[in-house]
Amino acid sequence: MPCCAIWKKPSAPGSATTAVPPGPSSASTSWIACSCAAGESVSAPVQEPRPLLICLMGPTASGKTDLAIDLARVLDCELVSVDSALVYRGLDIGSAKPDYPHHLVDIRDPDQPYSAADFAADAGRVVKDIVERGKTPLLVGGTMLYFRAFLEGLAAMPAADAATRAAIEAQAAEQGWPAVHRELAAVDPEAAARIHPNHSQRLCRALEVYRASGVPISEWQRRQADGGAAQRYRLCQLAICPRERAVLHRRIALRFEQMMAAGFLEEVRALHRRPALHPELPAIRAVGYRQLWHYLDGDCSLDEALERGIAATRQLAKRQLTWLRKWPGLNWLETDAAGNVLPPPRSHSAVEQCVEDLLQRALNFIGTAPHQ
Repeated sequence: MPCCAIWKKPSAPGSATTAVPPGPSSASTSWIACSCAAGESVSAPVQEPRPLLICLMGPTASGKTDLAIDLARVLDCELVSVDSALVYRGLDIGSAKPDYPHHLVDIRDPDQPYSAADFAADAGRVVKDIVERGKTPLLVGGTMLYFRAFLEGLAAMPAADAATRAAIEAQAAEQGWPAVHRELAAVDPEAAARIHPNHSQRLCRALEVYRASGVPISEWQRRQADGGAAQRYRLCQLAICPRERAVLHRRIALRFEQMMAAGFLEEVRALHRRPALHPELPAIRAVGYRQLWHYLDGDCSLDEALERGIAATRQLAKRQLTWLRKWPGLNWLETDAAGNVLPPPRSHSAVEQCVEDLLQRALNFIGTAPHQ
C-alpha cells in the first residue's frame, strides 16, 4: 500500500512515528519515517555523508522570514541572511530587518559596497562554522544572485574598478542607462539579454568587466569555478510564495504602509543627512530607499515616492519569481491569503508525494501563519 511521510515534533523516546530531523550531528545517515495505511511504521535510513544545508527562498513579502524563524526553532538551525539590504547598518525599517538573530546582518556601513563575491566568501565561513558546532545552517532571503554565487561558486573575473565604474556612470548620466545597455548588447548580447536596461548595478558591472578584461562577463560565468557549496552540502531548497499574485501585491502595499508608519521616512532622512552617502551607492539604490531619497532631493512629491516605491517592490518580486521559476531542485510551498500552505496543484508519483507531505507536515509545527 502507498505510504506518506510523517514528521512529528520529537516527543517521548522510542515513539514509533518520530523522526529526528537530520543535522550535522547525524550527517552520515538521515531518517524518514513512513506511516503505511495498514498502520505499520517503517524507518528507512538514507546514507549521505554531506551535512544538511537548508535554503529558503521567496519573493519579498512572501512570508519567508517568519517561516525561517519557526523552522529554526523546531529544527535547531542557525539563520543566515541572504539579503543585499540587510547587510547594511542603518537600513532597518525599509529592509524589514528581523529581531531574531541572523548571520550576515549589519556587517557593512551604507557607504561600503558589498558584492555577491563578498557574500559567497562570508557565507562560506559562517556555514562551515555552524556545521562544525553541530547545528544546521538555514539560508533565508530573496537576493538570488547571492544564492547562486554561494551555491555554484564564482569565476575569478576581474575585481571591481572604481575608475571604470565612474566612467560608465558618467556615461549613463549623460546618455541614459538604455544607451549603456545598447553598448553592452554590442559586445555581450548574452548578458544584455538577461539584464534589464534600467538595472543599473548589474549593467554597470557587466560592462565594467568587459572594459577591464576584453572578455564578456557571460564568458567569465561559463568558466565558473568549481567548489560551490552545492558540492559540499546536502541541499534542501524551499521556495515560499502566495499562489495568487494579487495576494502578494496586497502584502507589498500593506508592508510599505506599515514601514512608513514605523518611521521609514525618518530613517531615510537620517541617511540623507550623511555627507558620505549618495544615490548611486548600492545601499541607497535599495527598493524604497531610492524612491524616498528622490523625494528628499525634491525630485517628486511624497505621494509619488510612495507610489513608485510600491511599484518598484512589485517589480523586485517579479524579478525574484523569474529567478525562482528557473531554479533547479526547488520544492515550492504555495500559500493562501492567510499564509496557510496549500496542497500541490497537481498529483505526482508516490515518492514525490511522500516528500511533499513531509515538507507540509514539517510546517504544521508553526502555530501562526507567516506574515512577513
